[in-house]
Amino acid sequence: MQISIVWNINAKHVAIDRAIETLRALHNEGFRRVWSTQMPNEPDLLTVIAVAGHEVPEIEFGTAVLPMQNQHPMNLAQRVLTTNTIIGGRLSLGLGLSHKVVTEGMWGIPYSRPVKRTNEILDGLLPLLNGEKAGAAGELVTTRGALSLVDAPAPDVYLAALGPKMLEVAGRRTRGTVTWMTGPATLRDHIVPSLHAAAEQAGRRTDEVRTVAMLPIAVTDDADTAKGYAAEQFALYNSLPSYRAMLDREGYEHSSDAAIIGDEATVTARIDQIRAAGVDEFVGIQFHRDGDIRARTRELLRSLDNS
Repeated sequence: MQISIVWNINAKHVAIDRAIETLRALHNEGFRRVWSTQMPNEPDLLTVIAVAGHEVPEIEFGTAVLPMQNQHPMNLAQRVLTTNTIIGGRLSLGLGLSHKVVTEGMWGIPYSRPVKRTNEILDGLLPLLNGEKAGAAGELVTTRGALSLVDAPAPDVYLAALGPKMLEVAGRRTRGTVTWMTGPATLRDHIVPSLHAAAEQAGRRTDEVRTVAMLPIAVTDDADTAKGYAAEQFALYNSLPSYRAMLDREGYEHSSDAAIIGDEATVTARIDQIRAAGVDEFVGIQFHRDGDIRARTRELLRSLDNS
């Protein structure tokens, strides 16, 4: 299982020099891929990846995840291919539908019919990313035309999929899924088998699809303090329906229960459960405020990468 880490970008302003410095440090420590989130109120992730990725060679990038509803497939394809060309094809594109509170509350875009919307976005986006002409007339999203980005490298496309219908789309049409707040039993019994079954039904091999699992992590001897930090930082996910369903399925009362917290032996055992669940890549999200604990966490993560 490959072990990666989240590369955080300053949420209040674009401190690009600091972002590059942090990225270079992660690369020098031995991480081969970083994943980054795109929150609706934060700097544009693809722009930051293009700049930082041009300055720091070799390390790979993943988006976890870019929201789909607020941009047309042609515009998204333009931005993705431009970024991936600048950084030499090191981008994995994680896409998701965001949440009703964002799409309807902030953007005024209906959240209804999410599976249909996802398929219609992919109908337009995937051909464009592969250098082909799009001709998809949908009920919700229509995409017609081609891009003139010659020889632009196409990224692997992942879909944030947790429910059975979205996992079916991911297994049939994309490189796989990126999960969040999803524990090892749910990954083992629901996510991985559902993804593999969808791939096989589409005539694909199961090794053509991947499960990327993201969870908060902290290696520390003071688990109670760390869990308090996790409860504070991730409280939002207790009530968002898609994540609440994953927490309930796992038997977690709070989102902080999903966080991997403890000393090296405890954290290693938890990650081994995720590995045994069939996950292809684990992505650790550092959340502890103490720099020494964050460094201790990264050291353990690097030691557990056996990909």
